[in-house]
Amino acid sequence: MWAMSAVGCRRLGAVGSAAIAVGGWAAGALPARDPWGLWVRHGSAVGVAGAVLAYLGLTLLVVAWWRYGRTGARVRDTLVTLAWWVTPLLLAPPLYSADVYSYIAQGAMVIEGHDVYTAGPSVVDPGGLGGDAAASVGGNWTDTPAPYGPFFLILARGVTWTADGAIVPAVLGMRLLALGALVLIVWGLRHLAREHGRSESGALRFGALNPLLLIHVVGGMHNDGLMIGLLLAGVVCALRGRWIAGSALVGLAMMVKSPAALALLFIGVLVGRAATGPLVRRTAKGLLAPGLVAGAVAVVVTLIAGTGFGWLRTQSVAGGIHTPLSATSDLGLGLGKALHTLVGTDPDVIKSAVQNLGLAAALALIVHLAWRAARGRVDPIHALGLALLALVALSPMVQPWYLLWGMAMIAATTWHGRAGSVLAVLSAALVYETHPSGSTPPYGFVLAGVVCVIGTRLVLREPAASHDAHVPGPRRAGDDADRAADEVVEAAGGT
Repeated sequence: MWAMSAVGCRRLGAVGSAAIAVGGWAAGALPARDPWGLWVRHGSAVGVAGAVLAYLGLTLLVVAWWRYGRTGARVRDTLVTLAWWVTPLLLAPPLYSADVYSYIAQGAMVIEGHDVYTAGPSVVDPGGLGGDAAASVGGNWTDTPAPYGPFFLILARGVTWTADGAIVPAVLGMRLLALGALVLIVWGLRHLAREHGRSESGALRFGALNPLLLIHVVGGMHNDGLMIGLLLAGVVCALRGRWIAGSALVGLAMMVKSPAALALLFIGVLVGRAATGPLVRRTAKGLLAPGLVAGAVAVVVTLIAGTGFGWLRTQSVAGGIHTPLSATSDLGLGLGKALHTLVGTDPDVIKSAVQNLGLAAALALIVHLAWRAARGRVDPIHALGLALLALVALSPMVQPWYLLWGMAMIAATTWHGRAGSVLAVLSAALVYETHPSGSTPPYGFVLAGVVCVIGTRLVLREPAASHDAHVPGPRRAGDDADRAADEVVEAAGGT
């Protein structure tokens, strides 16, 4: 592949990002109605042209990102490049997802006094603060209770109230939250890379410049970005001995999305290692103390939000929506239909059983990784990244941006290893799975498959540049075992 300087990659990526934004004005996840007349549809021909432009821009961005890792750019250069790539997306309409309308509508539900954990956005007053947003919510989510925690609902309520329900200001307010999450991710990646003696620039390139993050966290404003940023901050605090603050931050991350709770197990490993006294006492402290702190934070946030504890029962609602990226759901659906044809078995029962088996397998992998981390065979933060990837790979519902959960940890630990190579290829491929409007057309999977083949060939032909692999720093316990842990991601996270 041709050589390109850091400045050349920066410019190419900025052109790609601008093309995505311009295409999004015609083909993005536009609202059902916009009283301001800014984000409106202009017919099918213009929509198709906008989508083609966005796909071309996405390709330029992916190529620029892929080549950027070969330039040896410094941290400052990488931060400037990130600013160049993010800026064109700031005023664009929602891209690659309509979820932001659900966020705004749920904020309006809280303002209107509805229980977001028993009803969906369809109950919002059509002429009220969230009426325009509720009308724009995707069909699957119109009557679905919120699967998000009270901390995020506090933020969504604040944005909706501040924007007075106007759809464009409300969306841009949610994008400001996404930018705040990106800043937190950048901070966390840099400090976590330092703790592991890794290249900060490499961690930023893999974890922040990543096109999958840019289009789904900045463009699509998914609250996963906030969860990841809080997780990173909590892990950094825990590594520096401030495990109480770290556990509290993880508690806030849980109050955005519940998978963040997985970090408490690995913070517990750090706490147990640092504790003194008998083994039983150290083990008990590691297993219980972080969870108690995070639990206290969850209770306080819930009481402040006034939304009740309904979030405890809505964490599985998304699992009822079939997503083609979920291997267990696809297998369960296929097996259920086959058995229904042969013996008349209820296909939903079979599908549910396969999904539960997948979650059980994920739990087994997570426990195994925690055990290896506790024995010093794997770095705990790297193990956390692999555990999150295992959870995603075996979950009954998988979206492309879920890959980012574990990538953040891998980015700051061993992104240059085997696991990093697998995730880099998947990142480049999964950006094509979703149309700028948020739909998932069949050709998106074809494009993703083609990119997987091309990316794999490039990885095999061009091993990672050694100058980004490591920077001087202390040798960490478990570094040698990271290669073995990388094999887990091939079996679990690289599915």
